Amino acid sequence: MSLSTKYDSQSSESKWYQYWMDHGMFHSEPDDQREAYSIVIPPPNVTGVLHMGHMLNNTIQDILIRKARMEGKNACWVPGTDHASIATEAKVVAMLKEKGIEKKSISREAFLDHAWEWKEKYGGIILEQLKKLGASCDWDRTRFTMDPSLSEAVTNVFVDLHQKGKIYRGIRMVNWDPKGKTALSDDEVIFKEVPSTLYHIAYKIEGSDESLTIATTRPETIMADVAICIHPEDSRYRHLKGKKALIPLIDRAIPIIEDEYVDPEFGTGCLKITPAHDINDYEIGLKHKLEVIDILNDDGTLNEKATILIGEDRFVARKKIAKLLKEAGQLTREEAYASNMGHSERTDAVIEPRLSLQWFLKMEEITQPALKAVMDDTVQLFPPKFKNMYKSWMENVRDWCISRQLWWGHRIPAYYLPNGEYVVANSPEEALTLARDTFNEKFTKEDLKQDEDVLDTWFSSWLWPISVFDPDFFKTGKKNQDLAYYYPTNDLVTAPEILFFWVARMIIAGYEYTGEKPFRNVYLTGIVRDKLGRKMSKSLGNSPDPLALIATYGADGVRTGMLFSSPAGNDLPFDEKLVEQGRNFCNKIWNAYRLIEGWEVTSNPNPTNETAIAWFESKFQQSLAELTDHFEKFRISDALMTVYKLVWDDFCSWYLEMIKPAYQAPIDAHSKARTVAFFEDLLKILHPFMPFITEELWQQIGERREGEAIMLSPWPKSSPYDGQIVSEAQQIFEVISQIRNIRASKGLSPKLPLQLYIHTETQGLYTRFEEIIKKLATISDIDFSDPEGNAVSFVVKADEIYVPLEEEIDLAQEKEDLMKELDYTKGFLNSVSKKLANEKFVSNAPEAVVEKEKKKMADAQSKVKALEESLKKLEN
Repeated sequence: MSLSTKYDSQSSESKWYQYWMDHGMFHSEPDDQREAYSIVIPPPNVTGVLHMGHMLNNTIQDILIRKARMEGKNACWVPGTDHASIATEAKVVAMLKEKGIEKKSISREAFLDHAWEWKEKYGGIILEQLKKLGASCDWDRTRFTMDPSLSEAVTNVFVDLHQKGKIYRGIRMVNWDPKGKTALSDDEVIFKEVPSTLYHIAYKIEGSDESLTIATTRPETIMADVAICIHPEDSRYRHLKGKKALIPLIDRAIPIIEDEYVDPEFGTGCLKITPAHDINDYEIGLKHKLEVIDILNDDGTLNEKATILIGEDRFVARKKIAKLLKEAGQLTREEAYASNMGHSERTDAVIEPRLSLQWFLKMEEITQPALKAVMDDTVQLFPPKFKNMYKSWMENVRDWCISRQLWWGHRIPAYYLPNGEYVVANSPEEALTLARDTFNEKFTKEDLKQDEDVLDTWFSSWLWPISVFDPDFFKTGKKNQDLAYYYPTNDLVTAPEILFFWVARMIIAGYEYTGEKPFRNVYLTGIVRDKLGRKMSKSLGNSPDPLALIATYGADGVRTGMLFSSPAGNDLPFDEKLVEQGRNFCNKIWNAYRLIEGWEVTSNPNPTNETAIAWFESKFQQSLAELTDHFEKFRISDALMTVYKLVWDDFCSWYLEMIKPAYQAPIDAHSKARTVAFFEDLLKILHPFMPFITEELWQQIGERREGEAIMLSPWPKSSPYDGQIVSEAQQIFEVISQIRNIRASKGLSPKLPLQLYIHTETQGLYTRFEEIIKKLATISDIDFSDPEGNAVSFVVKADEIYVPLEEEIDLAQEKEDLMKELDYTKGFLNSVSKKLANEKFVSNAPEAVVEKEKKKMADAQSKVKALEESLKKLEN
């Protein structure tokens, strides 16, 4: 069957994805006869739709899993979604508002009914979209963090850690999200520098005409002040010790206290102490046993304790307070100020420090094995530059606030009793038994009131590499067949911004519950940015629709386009031209096979093609070795470029041109068979990057049985190769390119045969490649003597090559060209010489790298000598 003139990506993608699904090619079961290779997907939020970050992340995962599958490993890629407490609850609240329903007007059970309905309708969209990308996940294993079994696992872990004394309940200063109306952990707060105003406010000293000036960016919190603090050695204010100041506008008297925390050099050297609304003030308040006055409601509006502006939003109140202070003559100055403000990672609301009764996980001890694992490379981060960030976070970790004031999520398994106590248990039934046994009272089920809060979303996803395989493990303590076979997983691909949210916590949980790492390698991708360097987002409108890109350029084009410039850990400057380049690559591959397929075959042998065949065989093996090295070091972008250059440059631009028969002439059977074999191997190493077009062409190459697929075919085996023929061919290609440049510059027809004269000490090289030079450069004859008449010359390595021309040669121009090349080569030689003169480089670089540099220096020295000799001849 002949191929169509153009590759139809849409029909190919739907056809082959369905074929893979119908034959269960993505599914994996434990098999002790094969090596396991497993990846767990970073579960996207059920609120999510496919964006460019997902595209990059999941393309890389699919590349790794497809390659492992072709290597004969039992590859298992577990997909799933995260319930995303804050984001999903916000979506459901918004949906209900559109229907005229307020969350507070319905019961928890009714709200959860709406939430589950929303999840069933929208929660699986992103996974279906991943199929369009070609993601070869084991869809039979799809998990959701609130599946009954995974929810039970979360409860078991909470109960276990509470019993170990690692989870506690207490009043602490937390990060409060007034929009989400919930506490957040430190890791969920994003700090941004925002323009602000520093307000200088005069506080009158009680019983005198004197006043103190305090500088603050938050005048709306003055009603929560409980003290003014000065440094004990600040002579300016020593006389005020023990006196009281009056809060402006409300005239409540507060004490003036001393503490060395105050910096006398900053601002006016005085601080207002507001323990309910500042973490540092809270610590001072504890030390001096000060009152705590919280003037803010959950939603960031002022409450009755503020006494003025009750019900006003905090930011509206700020402006109004400033106006009132000015009218009262107590706002002495305003100045522009840059504040580093915490924002909610989910809602982008400005965070309020707030005292709150919450649940916490003690982190100091539980993090130690996870810190050690990364520092000693038991778990390797790629790129390793992130180790320092990881170390800094783990060494300065604070207790994890794990409770959230939401309804959607895993409800905290704590049950409160009429006697003011509580018990923690896996179920209400167990809680009742525990309560009766602990307090020796005949409680009833109605006496138990379960905690209203839910757990932080990350408290479920930190169990993900274990719970997706064996959620019962947290109850039984014994690994089932899946967990024993697939765990630890191999590679994790994720974004650096959740290195602490998720990655570190998975490592913590892995060691806490299995005593093992959860994965061997962590590949940290970069952020996808637009051409202006901005992070792609809906709000900026700078993010293309991934599905529209796939429809326009094909999934393979998009996959390769994303990877053309995405080195590990570095941001990806996305440009649609890269995706267009990916589509063009598809067309190049398609047309290459159309050319090969169209050749008629003759039984007559053609030994002149043997040099080309021998060269490409070695070039393929050299590239395969490079490819393996790139994969081992997680240089996925470099791996793609290795394959890209091998296909586009070496195979299409050189090899096919070398062995291509004359127009409408046949090719010998041996050459065609070897070419088809080469092409099939190229398809195999292309497959992880470009699954659809490679499957389409692989199925065309030969007779395939039902159920066969390139994705299950073996990865090409590495074998020794002839490095000499590879380097020799490269030299010949440079000669051919130079001759083509001469034709172009002189306006000579590509069909006009030219004579070639070569001064070389390696005539055998040109003899071996003679037919190739003649064919690709349209050369009539190669002579190793001096040229007669006018000739244009150039130098390749140490060889001087001359092309005689009938026209008069511009000697001045020829001399100028040679001088430019000589200057460039001398500069190159100087840089290589400096590198080799650097003892640090020579002693630390791998031996192969040093040898390569020495070879470069020797070649450059030879070329300088040849160029200088050519210049002498021109001068004579």
